[in-house]
Amino acid sequence: MLTPRQNLLETIRGGKPGRFVNQYEFMEIIMETRFDKKLPIGGEGVNSWGITYRWPEGQIGQFPVHDEEHKVLKDITEWKKYVKAPEIPTSDEFWGQAVAHAKSVDRNEKFVTAFIAPGIFEQCHNLMGMEDALMALYEEPEAMHELIDYLVDFELAYAKEIIDHIHPDALFHHDDWGSQKNSFISPEMFEEFYLPAYKKVYGFYKANGVELIVHHSDSYAANLVEYMIEMGIDIWQGVMTTNNTPELIKKYGGKISFMGDLDSGTIDFPDWTQEICGAEVRRACTNCGKLYFIPCLTQGLGISSFPGVYDCVSTEIAKMSKEMF
Repeated sequence: MLTPRQNLLETIRGGKPGRFVNQYEFMEIIMETRFDKKLPIGGEGVNSWGITYRWPEGQIGQFPVHDEEHKVLKDITEWKKYVKAPEIPTSDEFWGQAVAHAKSVDRNEKFVTAFIAPGIFEQCHNLMGMEDALMALYEEPEAMHELIDYLVDFELAYAKEIIDHIHPDALFHHDDWGSQKNSFISPEMFEEFYLPAYKKVYGFYKANGVELIVHHSDSYAANLVEYMIEMGIDIWQGVMTTNNTPELIKKYGGKISFMGDLDSGTIDFPDWTQEICGAEVRRACTNCGKLYFIPCLTQGLGISSFPGVYDCVSTEIAKMSKEMF
């Protein structure tokens, strides 16, 4: 039987997979490389960039705080005054757990996977707020280019440490580029500001032994797929049904693969049921087929917001593998 890693490669290369790739099974994500930790529910904290985050009770994630008191970047034209990249840890003490985790992985079974979040676009609006970030792209493009270059330089320096310490086979990189219905910025603006940035980042990883680039954006981004291919993404994780995943597979399969089509908002909620999970998994697998597609919740890690959902979806995917393979 093919290992999860082998089965993934057969799927994305148009070969002969033995079953559906089951959600995140092919990645062993080395979370210990992160030096900003996730908040507890109800918590508040300031990260290494000075950004204040809160996780309100009753919400499913943490959010940056952007009132005047807490906003880090108050004037894009003076970004150098406000934005200071953190020092990247180099000590064996910091990297020890990550190294041990990576060494414990059988690389014939899974990809040792580096994890990066937030991404470059998200970091821009985390620093200054979404409205200010979008307006700055129009009103102060030169300053935004400078800020993005600064963030890219940080990512490249961080990438070097990650590569030197854990020698990852894969990268799982977050950056949400759209809402449920559309991208946050036009394709033309994305091409100008963010395509060059990601070509540098993803190009660096691939030049240094990383075989697989998985990019998370649980959104509409069908209008950006050609740029995803150009920047070197192998798998778009988080593809929502609003993108028309079967059509994307027909158009781009062989150049990029699609991981998702199981909208977390439809499945992963307080009153979820096995029947809902089963029906959605059957729809996705039947419509999207066996190649260039990985059925997966659009959630950005191998978890669910409500207990039991992720495991139930995995069980239903296994059932569809028995039926369709």
